[in-house]
Amino acid sequence: MGLKHFYFLVFVFAFYACGSVKNLTIDPQANMETKFLFHNLQTISKNHILFGHQHATEYGHGWSGDSDRSDVKSVVGSHPAVIGVDFSGFSGRPQRSIDAFKEKLRENIRATYDRGGVVTIAWHFNNPVGGRGYQWTFSDSITVVDKIIPGGSHHETYKNILTDIGLWLQTVKGSDGKLIPMIFRPFHEFDGSWFWWGKPQTSKDDFIALWRFTVSHLRDTMGIHHLLYAYSPDNKFSTEDQFAERYPGDEWVDMVGMDNYGDMGRNRYAVDTAAAKLKIVSDFALKHNKLAAFTETGLESIPNTTWWTETLLKTLRKEKINLCYVLVWRNDQRSATHYYAPFPGQVSVPDFIKFYEDDYTLFEKDLKQIYFKKM
Repeated sequence: MGLKHFYFLVFVFAFYACGSVKNLTIDPQANMETKFLFHNLQTISKNHILFGHQHATEYGHGWSGDSDRSDVKSVVGSHPAVIGVDFSGFSGRPQRSIDAFKEKLRENIRATYDRGGVVTIAWHFNNPVGGRGYQWTFSDSITVVDKIIPGGSHHETYKNILTDIGLWLQTVKGSDGKLIPMIFRPFHEFDGSWFWWGKPQTSKDDFIALWRFTVSHLRDTMGIHHLLYAYSPDNKFSTEDQFAERYPGDEWVDMVGMDNYGDMGRNRYAVDTAAAKLKIVSDFALKHNKLAAFTETGLESIPNTTWWTETLLKTLRKEKINLCYVLVWRNDQRSATHYYAPFPGQVSVPDFIKFYEDDYTLFEKDLKQIYFKKM
């Protein structure tokens, strides 16, 4: 090898090394776009926070299915940086409906990725044992989690549903042909009693077994390498031990978060309490080298005209915390009162504009190549 050739190889190696990122995800084979997303979300969380909205571009207050529309964009000129979607339509309905759901969801995620936005997926999972919805009621008597984990009577049913999701995930690519990174947040609010996977309905060991099988089946068995996995209880904790009670282990989680409506105006206004809980989440993430997020919050109908700056922003800035995003819940297209983000004419619009203009908050138009280079 000549000296010139040697120096050329050194240059090429250095060039690519500068653009590479250390793999901090739980998936050793995560694709480069997913690695960049993890790294950039971690970087953003040091000084800023992304704003997210559930189902933002699928429908909004009084509309559904419009191209490149969201209520947030109608107010401030930019979509949310994080778009929440859901795997709810993958089971518990006729196959024709499932197929239509898959296609619409794929297109929505592709459009978000092509614009440079971030996708997070919740899973309001229809009961695969009792044939009911995702909620648990006092009339229910058949537990579910113990039956769908390995060795359970309905494990194959669950595995088939999960396999169907995995096969679909392998088809979700951007216009650039690359598999789209997504944040998958299964079995959320598990410390509550309202879902069939909730704490009163399943043991700690069975919940952890379900989580680990879910990750392992998608990542290790099916070779899905473009997901980040998010662990997010509700707000029923006040210590780190309580927060981590059902934590499945560092090798199974990329992101930790919290859902909290109760402290944010639904039951009480408790900025200090909510901030202290977010501090626990953030400190845990830093200690375990994970991402942290405020995975769900909001105030239905937003009657408080200064909720965005006096409640949400104050909560986010009360403590020294590193959160990569905050997501508010959906705006129903039919209900006159079920909405969590403002739309033109809604009473909190002036305050939301202040929230949008704050240097701390970032929206979709603020993101620059979050999947392709270090930010």
